[in-house]
Amino acid sequence: MILVTGGTGLLGAHLLFKLATAGYAVRATYRNSEKITVTEKVFSYYSKTPEILMDQIEWHEADINDLPALETAFHGITEVYHCAALVSFDPKDDKALLKTNVQGTENIVNLSIANTIEKLCFASSIAAIGPGIHGEMINEENEWSDVPTTTYALSKYLAEMKVWRASQEGIPVIIVNPGIIIGPGFWRKGSGSFFTFAAKAPKYFLPGGTGFVSVEDVVNSMYQLMQSSVQNQRFILVSKNLSFKKFSAILAKGLGKMPPLFELKKWMISLFWRWDWLRSKILGKRRRLSKTVARRLHLMEKYENSKLPNQLDFNYGDLEHTILQCCTIYLKDS
Repeated sequence: MILVTGGTGLLGAHLLFKLATAGYAVRATYRNSEKITVTEKVFSYYSKTPEILMDQIEWHEADINDLPALETAFHGITEVYHCAALVSFDPKDDKALLKTNVQGTENIVNLSIANTIEKLCFASSIAAIGPGIHGEMINEENEWSDVPTTTYALSKYLAEMKVWRASQEGIPVIIVNPGIIIGPGFWRKGSGSFFTFAAKAPKYFLPGGTGFVSVEDVVNSMYQLMQSSVQNQRFILVSKNLSFKKFSAILAKGLGKMPPLFELKKWMISLFWRWDWLRSKILGKRRRLSKTVARRLHLMEKYENSKLPNQLDFNYGDLEHTILQCCTIYLKDS
């Protein structure tokens, strides 16, 4: 049986659809039973009978920091896809990020070792890879640098260190480092918020850019890597390196809106993160933009993506088609 942690998230839900469709016996962890309906909603985007596929999944309530519940979840498990994580750039969540992403991953690693799991796949992030030097392409060998960085990036890097320990203890591991994952169903958080924001037809676009990848490509690459003899390696998963200007233009096209025409200037971003900090202090609102994130928005980060296709018979899909498809689903959901 296969264990998937974080079965009610964007990546976890799509991975469950892949595994259920392929006929595997799957157990998935969740923390909030109400969110299971979101996973079924994702299934409905691709299947006319999502309830049949949902019946193939054994749901298990377990926080990745709840050891007794996790121990039960590991009974009879042969492979693990660890997708559960906290994503936040609000400094108020710094402790929670380290507890969930680092300590939680350590729990998964320890139980994988104790249960002699056949293979472990960890969904990390390009945030855990060292920055490019002088605008050079970033690859899997870039050295980690924690100045300046976000706590989220640090938590993912430290989590990877836990996973590498599993490989030293005899557990074959795979680490994937996806860029910004594009997929439908989660419109109010993560990458889904790009669609919600773009639907308001903003006049400004962000400077810089980064790597993007479809959720389908991430799921397929994880699945193929777990099925292969490849082990104890990490892989950047980026379909395209896009400027935020180009990404915003594609979103606008798919949503039938005018594309933003003006780039946010450094002084505007600087002013906004200060206002956001003050707003948080006075009103207790969640931060939407930290100083560290604001500084990185000006960078055009480019990622090398050839390692995976060179090792597997794998081709990335058409990212623009995926974005436009997500726009269509967003409009229907709205």
